[in-house]
Amino acid sequence: MDELVALCKRRGFIFQSSDIYGGLQGVYDFGPLGVELKNNIKSSWWDAMVYSNDDIEGLDSSILTNPLVLKYSGHEDTFSDPMVDCKSCNMRFRVDQVPESCKKEDLTEPRQFNLMFKTNVGPIQDGKSFAYLRPETAQQIFTNFKNVLDSTSKSLPFGIAQIGKAFRNEITPRNFIFRVREFEQMELEYFVYPGNDEESHNSWVQKRLDWWQDQGVPMESIEIYDVPKEELAHYSKKTIDIMYKFPHGVEELEGIANRTDFDLGSHSKKQNELNIQSSVSENKDSNSKLAVQNADGEWVVPYVIEPSAGVERGFLAILNEAYTIEELADNKTRTVLKLKPHLSPVKAAIIPLKKNDENIVGKAKKIKKNLQDLGLGRIMFENTGNIGKSYRRHDEIGTPICVTIDFETLENETVTVRDRDSMDQSRIDIAKLPEYLLNVIKS
Repeated sequence: MDELVALCKRRGFIFQSSDIYGGLQGVYDFGPLGVELKNNIKSSWWDAMVYSNDDIEGLDSSILTNPLVLKYSGHEDTFSDPMVDCKSCNMRFRVDQVPESCKKEDLTEPRQFNLMFKTNVGPIQDGKSFAYLRPETAQQIFTNFKNVLDSTSKSLPFGIAQIGKAFRNEITPRNFIFRVREFEQMELEYFVYPGNDEESHNSWVQKRLDWWQDQGVPMESIEIYDVPKEELAHYSKKTIDIMYKFPHGVEELEGIANRTDFDLGSHSKKQNELNIQSSVSENKDSNSKLAVQNADGEWVVPYVIEPSAGVERGFLAILNEAYTIEELADNKTRTVLKLKPHLSPVKAAIIPLKKNDENIVGKAKKIKKNLQDLGLGRIMFENTGNIGKSYRRHDEIGTPICVTIDFETLENETVTVRDRDSMDQSRIDIAKLPEYLLNVIKS
């Protein structure tokens, strides 16, 4: 983990937020390369969920959340932890996570800590006009269920996907970006008829495992955890956690839950007319019936299958898998990020052999622009004048190919292309570069 943290700061992937003022615990800023990798992960997820499935629509809902949403979802009652303080080490722990080194007589009485952030709404701070910063992206998907249904004319099964910020007042943020207070979620809520939920749940578990492998996270680094009944969330019929071997230990990478009809049932009006299977609180505030009519004209509250992953945890897992120290023939080593090319922050580096030669530099800039216009991602113009150092830098940040423009380029319109993983170099025509780069990124 220390090596990954050092790499992230050195190469501009991730910085501690407000570092010049001593930082802010559990909050991080993504730098020039980090934002590219993060966006590429999100783009890959969005493509797999929305663009590849005609039965899934996208959503971008608000962060500020009406307290009634989180009242009926159960968050106001359940989203808190009993905590104790140790008078000896001056640390705070969840009651069930107190280390053996802390003596029982040194612990304070347990106190409840709310994990949700509140913020005042409007100019008057009277304690009554407030909203929560959403603790998850899921609830606004449920409250928008009918809006999406009516505006898209979908029928079951169908899904709503969302990527967005969520906020949790973690008592002890830890392990770099694994557990933080401000993070992004990639969540799908997939709505099915009761009775079809178990088959759909199994299908989504396999789809998510396939996707992680496509991002460079192999099955050898993954464990499947079938959450025991006594550990299930109150809304869950069954949950499968995809566990990953992080540098600090095996922990959850993504959860795929069968949430039954709890969520739509909780947020719906006229609950007594809907044959809701879950135990829900009476809702006197909703103005919408969150149900569909089946072929017989009966109202049915759909069951929900929810694959939910944190962007930051995915980022850390992908980075961990890609990070490689290689032994070279001359007793030297090189650091290389063997990222999948579609995730690489920089898709290609364009490097003039001689930094002060106007013809070579001009040609390099023209090639850079032509490749950038393909819309495949960031193409970097690297005019350092030191080819060896440029290669090493781009190995370390995961750039799939480096393109060198030299005097021969001016003579015959060819360039040298160097592969990141094999370090092999070949000469190709400039005209073939776009197709070459496209094939690399799609590989």
